[in-house]
Amino acid sequence: MAAPLNMPLNNAQLELLKLFSRDLEEADLLEIKRLIVKYLADKVTKMADELWEEKGWTNDDMNNLLNTHERTPYHPTNGMNS
Repeated sequence: MAAPLNMPLNNAQLELLKLFSRDLEEADLLEIKRLIVKYLADKVTKMADELWEEKGWTNDDMNNLLNTHERTPYHPTNGMNS
């Protein structure tokens, strides 16, 4: 038997439970998933646009960022190459 939940569900979870309390066709379920993903993607895009404006970034700034390599070189220290 599954353990009981130790915390209450949030309002989004409750609404989804109500929505899915009846059987849905696979096509409908897939469309709902797509809508949720689109909503979240639009929200992230809006946040990025706001940050872009706040920072005063330009396309040149983004191109510079894309072409900047700041990775730390990998040097294994397992003792085999000493």
